[in-house]
Amino acid sequence: MSTAPTYVPSPTPDLAKIGRALISVSDKTGLVELGTALAAHGVAILSTGGSAKTLREAGIEVVEVSDHTGFPEIMDGRVKTLQPAIHGGILARRTDPGHAKAMNDHKIAPIDLVVVNLYPFEATVARGADFPTCVENIDIGGPALIRASAKNHDFVTVVVDPADYAPVLDELAATGGATTLALRRKLAAKAYARTAAYDSAIAAWFSGQQGDTFPERLTLAADRVQTLRYGENPHQQAAFYSDGSKRPGVATARQVQGKELSYNNINDTDAAYECVAEFAEPAVVVIKHANPSGVAIAADQYSAYLKAYACDPVSIYGGIVAVNRTLEAQTATDLAKRFLEVIIAPDATPEALEILARRKDVRVLIAGTLPDPSSTGMMLKSVAGGYLFQTRDSGRVTRADLKVVTRRTPTDRELADLLFAFTVAKHVKSNAIVYAKDGATVGVGAGQMNRRDSSRIAALRAAESGEIAKLAQSPAIGSVVASDAFFPFADGLLAAAEAGATAVIQPGGSMRDQEVIDAADKAGLAMVFTGMRHFRH
Repeated sequence: MSTAPTYVPSPTPDLAKIGRALISVSDKTGLVELGTALAAHGVAILSTGGSAKTLREAGIEVVEVSDHTGFPEIMDGRVKTLQPAIHGGILARRTDPGHAKAMNDHKIAPIDLVVVNLYPFEATVARGADFPTCVENIDIGGPALIRASAKNHDFVTVVVDPADYAPVLDELAATGGATTLALRRKLAAKAYARTAAYDSAIAAWFSGQQGDTFPERLTLAADRVQTLRYGENPHQQAAFYSDGSKRPGVATARQVQGKELSYNNINDTDAAYECVAEFAEPAVVVIKHANPSGVAIAADQYSAYLKAYACDPVSIYGGIVAVNRTLEAQTATDLAKRFLEVIIAPDATPEALEILARRKDVRVLIAGTLPDPSSTGMMLKSVAGGYLFQTRDSGRVTRADLKVVTRRTPTDRELADLLFAFTVAKHVKSNAIVYAKDGATVGVGAGQMNRRDSSRIAALRAAESGEIAKLAQSPAIGSVVASDAFFPFADGLLAAAEAGATAVIQPGGSMRDQEVIDAADKAGLAMVFTGMRHFRH
C-alpha cells in the first residue's frame, strides 16, 4: 500500500525579481507614478478596466487581462481575473520543477507583483447605499488575487495599500528590480489583514441587514492608530485602534498640541467626552481615573467650569477636562494655571489655543463635534477566553419617567438637580453616588463595594471642598443625591440624609424598597424612582 508523497517546499530566494505585474485598483492614488516606475524597470503590466485606462492615458504600455488570458471579461465584469492563466501565474513556485512544467505545458506566464485594492464596500455602506448596490460592491476576484499572492509570498510581492508603493519601488531601485523576502512577508501579513477586515465588514453588514445584533460568529476589524509607549502600567505593551465608526471623540479628534497620548489618557478622555456630551447646556466635566470628579452645567462655559472645579479642586490635578462648546479664552486662562493631562473640546477659539500653547505638555484635542448620547453603538470588553459584547448605555430618563414614592414631592429645583445628578451617575463607576446642587456635582462616590461607603465618601468630598472654598457649611447641605442602582438597605440613603441631602433619585426595584421609602419619609426626604439603572464597571 503506497502512501502519499511528503511535500517538501523548494528553496525560497531572498530576492524575487519582478518581471510582470498585475494591477487592478479602485483607489487610483499614486497609480500613474507606480506604473511609470515599473515601466522604467522593464516590468510588463497587466491590468483591467479603469486601472488600464488610467495607465494607458498616462502613456504607459498595458496589456489587458482578457488579452493575456485569451478569455473575455463576462457577466458585467464579475468574471475577469478568475482564470488559471492568472492564478497559475501567481501561485506557481518558481523553483519547483513540477510547477515549472505545468506553467510551460499550459503556457502560463509568471506574475511577480500583484497590486490590488478592493471594491469600496465599506464606503458604499457608509454612504447609505441600498442593498443591491452594497452587494455589487462585494469584491470577489480582488480578495482571491490578494490571498493567492500572499500565500505565495516566497516569490510574489502583493500590495494592497498605495502607501506601500514607495517601499516596493525603493527596493526595486536598490536591488536592480527585485524585492526582499522580508518585505514580501511584511506585505503578505498586511494583505491577509486587509481581506480579513473586508470580510468582517461584509459579515457585520449582512448580520445587521438581518436584524441580528449578536451574530453566531463575531467578526471584528480595526485599524491601528498608534503604538503606545506602554499600557496602563510601564511594563505593559499597548496600541490604539480605530473601529472605523467615526464616533466623535478621542479616536477621531485632532491633537493640536502636547505630548503623545498614553493608554490612560485615551481611556480617561473618552470617559470625559462621552459624559460632557450628555448635556444640552454649556457643560464642563473633569475626569480622574475614568471617574467624574466634577461636572457642572451653567448659562456660560466659564461658570460651568468654576462649578465643576469647585466640586473637587484636589482631584483636578493631573486630570482630564472636557467641554461641550467651543473652548473660550476665559476658560482656557484658568485651565492654563492647572496641571492637566488632556483638554478636549469640539473646537477652540484662536485666543484659547494661544493661551494653552504656553503649557506645551498639555494635550489639546479638537473633536469637531459631539457624540450622540442616544445612539446605540456597540461596546466590547475582553475577559479570559472571550469577549463581552453589549449595546452602549444610551438610556435616559425625563421628568415624565419619574415616579414619586415618598410623601413629599420634589420641588422644581430639586427635580432639575435630580435629573442632572442621575445623568452624571451614569458615567461614574458603580457603586455610584452623586451629590448635586444648582446644576453641579458637589460630591462623588465611585467604585465602592457597598453603596453606604459611596454615600459617605461623596459626603466627605463635599465637606472637604467646602472647607477649601472656606464655605460656612458643606455644599452637600441642601443637595440632591443620585444612585446608579437601588439602595438595597436604608443605610446608604440615611448617610445621604445625614450629609444634608433633601431629595433622592434611584432606580428602585429592591426587595426592601418599602423600608427605604419609609426611611426617606421619616427623614423628610423626597424620593423618585426611575425604573432604570446605570451600572458601570
